[in-house]
Amino acid sequence: MSETTAAPAKGKSKKLIIIVAALALLLAAGGAAAWLLLGKRGGGGEEEEGHAPVAQAAHPKTPPTFLPMENMVVNLADPGGDRFAQVGITLELADAKTGELVKSYMPSIRNGVLLLVSQRSTDELLTREGKEKLAVDIRREVSRPLGFTVPKARKRPAKREPDEDDEDDDAPRRPKVDNNPVRQVLFSSFIIQ
Repeated sequence: MSETTAAPAKGKSKKLIIIVAALALLLAAGGAAAWLLLGKRGGGGEEEEGHAPVAQAAHPKTPPTFLPMENMVVNLADPGGDRFAQVGITLELADAKTGELVKSYMPSIRNGVLLLVSQRSTDELLTREGKEKLAVDIRREVSRPLGFTVPKARKRPAKREPDEDDEDDDAPRRPKVDNNPVRQVLFSSFIIQ
C-alpha cells in the first residue's frame, strides 16, 4: 500500500517542479523584456545617429544653484536721462562650486551688468524680446570671467510663406550642447520709472 501512495506523490512533485520552473522562466523573460524597453526609452547611454540623448541634457545630474545678485538701480539711455530701472537678477548656475567662482568675480560682473542695462532704452526694456535679449547679454557678461562664451541673441525671423526652395526648413534641428555653467539669468524684479 505504501508503493501506491508514493507513486502519486512523486508525480505531483514533478508537476510542481515543472510549474515552478515554467513560472521562473516566464518571470525572467518578462524582466528581460522590461529591461530592454525601459533601456531604450530612457536613452540607455547609447547615442543614435550621432545625436546625444535628450533626456540627459534636459535633466542635469545635480540640482542647480541659484545665486541672487543685489538689486541694481540704473539710469536708462532715454533722451533727457530722467528714466531709470531697478532690476533684481538671480543667476541659475550648474553647481555650488560655480557659485563660489562667480562670487569671486562679482564686482566685475556687477559693473558689466550695470553698463549693459544703462545702454538700454525704456522702449527696449518694456518688451519681452528686449528683456530676453538683456538676459542673454547678462549671461554673456557673467560667463566671460569663467572662460565661456555665449552666442549673441538672434532676432526671430518674421513669419513668411514657405517657398518651394525651402527644403531645409523641414529638417530637424539638433539642439546645441551647452556646457556653460551659467545656465540662465532670471529676473526677480524689473521696475522702470
